[in-house]
Amino acid sequence: MTNTIIDSNRSDKPVWYFILCWTAFNLLQAGTIELHPDEAYYWLYAQKLDWGYFYHPPMMALFIKIGDTFFHNEFGTRLIAVLTNGLAIYLLWLIVKKYSVSAKWFMLLVSGILVIHVYAFTTTPDNPLFFFAVLFYYAYQKYLEKDSWLTALIIGVIAACLLYSKYHGVLLLGFTVISNPRLFTRRTFYLAIAVGLLCFTPHILWQAHRDFPAVNYQLFERATEKPYKLEVSLVFIAGQLLLGGIISSWYLFYKSAFARITDQFTRTLKFNLIGVFGFFLLNTFYANVQPHYTLIGFIPLLVLALIHLQSTNGFPRWFVVLSIINIILIIILRVSLMLGLPYLKQIQVLQTYYGFKDWAKAVHNKAGNAYMIMDDGFQNPSKYDFYNRTFKGFAYDSRYYGRTMFDIWPMEDSLQHQRAYLLLSDPLPGVSTDTIRSEGDDWYGGWVNDVRTYQKIAIDPHRKMITAHPGQYLQFDLTLTNPYPFDVSFADSGYTHPAFLEACFFKGRMDIIDVQQAPLSFKSIIIKKGASVNYLMTVKAPKQKGKYALFFSIRTEPFRGAKNSPLLTFIVE
Repeated sequence: MTNTIIDSNRSDKPVWYFILCWTAFNLLQAGTIELHPDEAYYWLYAQKLDWGYFYHPPMMALFIKIGDTFFHNEFGTRLIAVLTNGLAIYLLWLIVKKYSVSAKWFMLLVSGILVIHVYAFTTTPDNPLFFFAVLFYYAYQKYLEKDSWLTALIIGVIAACLLYSKYHGVLLLGFTVISNPRLFTRRTFYLAIAVGLLCFTPHILWQAHRDFPAVNYQLFERATEKPYKLEVSLVFIAGQLLLGGIISSWYLFYKSAFARITDQFTRTLKFNLIGVFGFFLLNTFYANVQPHYTLIGFIPLLVLALIHLQSTNGFPRWFVVLSIINIILIIILRVSLMLGLPYLKQIQVLQTYYGFKDWAKAVHNKAGNAYMIMDDGFQNPSKYDFYNRTFKGFAYDSRYYGRTMFDIWPMEDSLQHQRAYLLLSDPLPGVSTDTIRSEGDDWYGGWVNDVRTYQKIAIDPHRKMITAHPGQYLQFDLTLTNPYPFDVSFADSGYTHPAFLEACFFKGRMDIIDVQQAPLSFKSIIIKKGASVNYLMTVKAPKQKGKYALFFSIRTEPFRGAKNSPLLTFIVE
């Protein structure tokens, strides 16, 4: 017995040293490169902790908040992400160790999976998702070995944490249950369900009180109606090979796909492997799918490949050589990222790690303590806020862009009647007076006096689809709701900039083909705070037959108009 314990400790030691080096390298990287734009946006989440956000649950905000409490910089923003990633790697080792996987093969494969490197030092929803997914597998393995009320309770909490990390966690939970219907014969399983639902209820209530913005975004606003193209699926597949390790991942996919199911746990792994990658591959037929969406699929990929290859006397020599080359390439890339080598700044996906600290300071020198407004993009205002430690960088989400948390937070309320600095990627005549240069881009700024915006006014047209003849006039009974903590009047007296209600016809997603203004009667509308009013507006159908998108927008100069209503499908036949 004593010898067994000593041997076990010896086999663990290389992994401990590996994780120590892995974590130290990640901490170094976390503190030496600028924030990714999404990280800056999530830093704003952390400053406004809540049970939910527009299209993400709140776990990543909590991670950032904890680290930011100790270090008010990039290192603090990423600290918990780095530490939990190291813990996740150790839990993975404990999972595969039960299948007699050797430490050297474990370290070789983990080091070669690019997507694990990416989320080892960046804080996005994928980081806590990876951690809690591994933790779930670890607890589930224990639960299969021994039916326990305590383990079931823990699994319920972990399941909630998965969903609080990213909604993709529902795939892991769903495919796990599908792989093992006999779970329903365990009384303890119902405790896990009850605890998970109880813990996740605050987020459900947060969504319900705001008309489920995440559901609407994920299922409707984000969906596309473009015809299917084969290259979309092929690019997705290529992305998976890249994230798995561009040189060696194909072999891991091959081996894990043909790994033999030896017990219920490996059966669960196989279901999740095929389920996650298959689900997102099918999504490429009708929606935009980012390659990293499959992050949780790389966990069963890694574990199954290790188990299978270990059971077949290890790895071929040529694969070991390929894996080492693959690891060297990843390390070179990561070191180059830390050093900011020029060739990386030419790669669009990596450009956003550089130059924004200086850019944020340069813009602040112009804007001072006033609000700074940018349109169509939450990333740059978020970076401005992070590097200036302020909340006065604001994203104006126009009719050409989707909604963000800037449409929900009370920041816009404070803008009204203020003098603000408007910063755009293209000069705006009559407004832009300054040019601010940064790495690779020029920005054009100028002052707007007496800001007037209505991003939060909600317009309900009470229709989802309209069919009309070319040039036909249709009347819409619009319900305008005022969520602001003050009354809203669309009269122009007392304001520098007039307001307009406009019906906008789009062809596709971005090509606006017609804008029709409401008559002057719109100016007489006054909406009490928290109240709604109805307004009749007549709209003329396009003259050309076809399928269009229609929505209603309130525009105030010099801004391009907000997206105040849902998109309506408008068919001219």
